[in-house]
Amino acid sequence: MKWKAKIIKHKSVNRIAVYFERNTDLIERIKKVEGALWSFSMRIWHVPDTEENRFRFKVDNYQTKISTSENIENLEKFRRWLNSKRYSPNTIKTYTEALQTFLYFFKEKLATEITNDDLIFFNNDYILKNNLSASYQNQIVNAIKLFYSTVQNKKIEIELIHRPKRAKLLPNVLSKEEVKLILNAHVNIKHKMMLCLIYSCGLRCGELLNLKPADINSKRNLIFIYQAKGKKDRIAPLSLKILNMLREYYLGYKPKIWLFEGHDIGTQYSDKSLQSVLKLAVEKARINKPVTLHWLRHSYATHLLESGTDLRYIQELLGHSSSKTTEIYTHVSTKSLQQIRSPFDDL
Repeated sequence: MKWKAKIIKHKSVNRIAVYFERNTDLIERIKKVEGALWSFSMRIWHVPDTEENRFRFKVDNYQTKISTSENIENLEKFRRWLNSKRYSPNTIKTYTEALQTFLYFFKEKLATEITNDDLIFFNNDYILKNNLSASYQNQIVNAIKLFYSTVQNKKIEIELIHRPKRAKLLPNVLSKEEVKLILNAHVNIKHKMMLCLIYSCGLRCGELLNLKPADINSKRNLIFIYQAKGKKDRIAPLSLKILNMLREYYLGYKPKIWLFEGHDIGTQYSDKSLQSVLKLAVEKARINKPVTLHWLRHSYATHLLESGTDLRYIQELLGHSSSKTTEIYTHVSTKSLQQIRSPFDDL
């Protein structure tokens, strides 16, 4: 989730204005915050100015005030432990912020004094009371469990915090016609190349941005993806069309370090800029859907399945550890469903 928040005056009362790109999930979440309102004049969502909301939305880099130096030290120990285990920067940030939330909730207690009853109370009086998502609840649980099993070395019945049942959501998939419109929307070869490579190889956003020119093997028609999610390496085949586009792009831009570089030579292209590239392409293609970069990856997998590619190969191409993760695409593939005749037609 990416948003910005600041204090504003609304009808002479302090409120917290929350700014974010149009996103249906975020809109539904902010609607559940007690006292949340939409301002038609300012075109923003705003919530009551409370300490809890300042913390939740990180107003002006609002920091939690963990009252004991021991808990501050515990948080730093946890961060160092995650770093030593080579967790990704995003995971370290997510877990430390989750633990910080937990310790702040019990700011008058030491971490060693927190009991199983406190876990139940936290689940009900913070997570459920604030209508926080199941995925965020799982992040909190994971962080607390890891903290107590490593830094604290304390056996605590973490299951008492109640892990929520995961919602079984289907991946969002575009039709081949929609993908074609998006990929052809940009005239700029660099912008077009980035989106085409994501779809043609099923790449994640970070995987594309971490590519280097040497990762393209034109003789074997392969692309090497190093240390992707889960610290796994993998390879993916490159189509001749993509190789020809890459040659054209390389001659035009001559990247030095990263395959796709930012405005300054040698700097990595930013994920925010890449998201803007997609957003503009979707607008040009006149597709009225909240398309994200990951939709292209989902579409790649689904289109492979519909063309008859074995699920085991798709698992390898996507870099999934479990086949169960890949099997979700069988639920959105329409090839078999379209062959089913409805009994209504026989009436």
